[in-house]
Amino acid sequence: MKKLKLDHKLAELVVSGQKTTTWRLFDDKDLAVNDKVLLIDKVDPKDPNTWRSIGTATINSVIQKRLGDVTDLDSEQEKFTSREAMLAAFQNYYGSDVTLQTPVKIINFSFSSIVSTAKEMDIFPRVEKVTVYADGGSRGNPGQSASGYVIFDDHKRMLVHRGIYLGITTNNQAEYAALKSALEEAKTLGAQEVEVFMDSLLVINQMKGIFKVKNRDLWPIHDAIKQLCQQFRQVRFTQVPREMNKLADAAVNQALDEQSDFSDTSDLKTDVEILPEVI
Repeated sequence: MKKLKLDHKLAELVVSGQKTTTWRLFDDKDLAVNDKVLLIDKVDPKDPNTWRSIGTATINSVIQKRLGDVTDLDSEQEKFTSREAMLAAFQNYYGSDVTLQTPVKIINFSFSSIVSTAKEMDIFPRVEKVTVYADGGSRGNPGQSASGYVIFDDHKRMLVHRGIYLGITTNNQAEYAALKSALEEAKTLGAQEVEVFMDSLLVINQMKGIFKVKNRDLWPIHDAIKQLCQQFRQVRFTQVPREMNKLADAAVNQALDEQSDFSDTSDLKTDVEILPEVI
């Protein structure tokens, strides 16, 4: 499989669903439509030991032009104030040999996260400790729902970033589904210790036993997660503000957007204000 190396900032944008294009000068891989390539995040460009696979990209389109002939219509995700600014940016990255006559390929792709790639290529590392950020949301309550989660190893390297469309559920069911999927993924990675962060005060305190689970629809998945936790040496739960859970939230919205004709997130519910009685 062909590989594309991305700088860390671009890789994070790809994983969060904000970028689905990349510009390539001096393309030595002869990339074409329908090619499937492995995406590599060069976390520290000077240290290959930090480089990691983030998933695969299936190429949907390739536009090839001279750099000076590129217009805003060719790529909505890359904007430069002028041709001179664009040239300076690419010279800074590729060197002074770049001119406005240099060929560039603008590649649009569909991204598939590392979770599916790993099953095909067996590239997951075995890890002892992981950190999980999980989130779930419903557009309407109940309504179209999705769960999302991100898993990091103990060196803060992202191992998994995944969103899962759930169909019609409540927001609390989506939150619990995210937690269950994330813990199952952590188990697949071989983790023995898991630190879970969610912005749902409800789910976190129910998992800690501080709040009762009064909604009977949640009993089965709550019990399943409790049993799943017993398969680890330790699982810790911490509630965090929503702004600290943006990657998992992005995975939720991406999964919903891919299954829906609308992208308005104004009615996305990720928690409820009515909390059960404290034990």
